[in-house]
Amino acid sequence: MSKIENVEFVISTLQELYPEIPIPLEHKDPFTLLIAVLLSAQSTDVRVNQITPILFKKADNPYDMVKLSVEEIRDIIKPVGLSPMKSKGIYGLSKILIEKHNGLVPQNFVDLEELPAVGHKTASVVMSQAFGVPAFPVDTHIHRLMYRWNLSSGKNVVQTEKDAKRLFPKELWNDLHLQIIWYGRQYSPARGWDLDKDIITKTIGRKSVIDNYYKTKKP
Repeated sequence: MSKIENVEFVISTLQELYPEIPIPLEHKDPFTLLIAVLLSAQSTDVRVNQITPILFKKADNPYDMVKLSVEEIRDIIKPVGLSPMKSKGIYGLSKILIEKHNGLVPQNFVDLEELPAVGHKTASVVMSQAFGVPAFPVDTHIHRLMYRWNLSSGKNVVQTEKDAKRLFPKELWNDLHLQIIWYGRQYSPARGWDLDKDIITKTIGRKSVIDNYYKTKKP
């Protein structure tokens, strides 16, 4: 199949598998989403979803968050990992939201990425899921699958994002990035991968990836 046909196959398969798309991180507004995404770095969504209700019971807005100390925040979020950096980031961004943005999460990339502990991926998730702005946040699943599907070189997440935005229609970005994440978790994981269950990679996958899979599976 041509590259265009491959892209169409990915879109149609994902839409068939995920007509309704679950949101991985539980949240109720832009602020709680921002905090949840920040916490998810090098952690699992399951773990984050276990911790955020405890944190948000004490502080689900920047005004209440700055009433907590960095140490109090760190004690709550320890199970998600990287708690020293994340607790400072949560406290610091809450303070900036109050001082510069009237307590509201800004609706633009520049201001979001100026917040402590908020990088491009986190900003992209917030812009996409909180404000409906077309974005294509690239996590490890998307980076892995875009390479497996021969749709990106796999050099780095910056290139993967550029390739995804170039190949997929802009109006589908917000759905597709979530659909690819769910597909990666369920059908094309990094570990315990079963190519026979991974219809997309089996159909359009990079030849070297498929060949290597079968080499490693030999008894």
